[in-house]
Amino acid sequence: MILALSVCLYSLVSSTLSSAFPVLISNIEEDRLHGKELPNSERGVPEGSGEMQEEAQRTHRREKMCSYHAPIGTKTGGPFGTIRHSAELAHGANNGLDIAIRLLEPIKEQFPILSYADFYQLAGVVAVEITGGPEIPFHPGRPDKTEPPPEGRLPDATKGSDHLRDVFGHMGLSDKDIVALSGGHTLLPSDKALLEDPVFRPLVEKYAADEDAFFADYAEAHLKLSELGFAEC
Repeated sequence: MILALSVCLYSLVSSTLSSAFPVLISNIEEDRLHGKELPNSERGVPEGSGEMQEEAQRTHRREKMCSYHAPIGTKTGGPFGTIRHSAELAHGANNGLDIAIRLLEPIKEQFPILSYADFYQLAGVVAVEITGGPEIPFHPGRPDKTEPPPEGRLPDATKGSDHLRDVFGHMGLSDKDIVALSGGHTLLPSDKALLEDPVFRPLVEKYAADEDAFFADYAEAHLKLSELGFAEC
């Protein structure tokens, strides 16, 4: 079943990525050539000029990125392409991802300028969108790292709501983020536990009744998760 789904998803994602990457690569190369950063409007930095604006940019990056290390304060973990290494693929929470990694590799070979870290995050964004999910902002610039994080950073699907808060709380994620991200899969014991929690349950019911609200909160949580530790503090 996993293989069949992976092959179907690969066909959709590969065609979309193949058309999207040339534009992305062109933008990355142009920005590198001119030493550009993302526009302030995309970074959430207030408009200004001169030294005030530059300091605002630096402060915003420090506050945003330093707040989302996984876990907070360790400066380890994060979306840095280490999933391609066998040591991390062997983690229990990553069971089956070796199929997706293998299927994506031929596409990655076509775009060597793009880091694995950015490539996997963009593939995830595209996969969500082409399967009917919300549009999620994507900001390139993640470096590749060689040292996988220790096992245990991802939630155990057999455990309950306290475990979810413990794991995701260390990443700086809120109860709303946890429920929204849990909406990306169903019928795991940890998903059922959401209905038994007095804080999680109202959010589950809200998203079940309002797809637009779910999509908006999911996109926000996905973006936050995709940028964990995405800077040196």
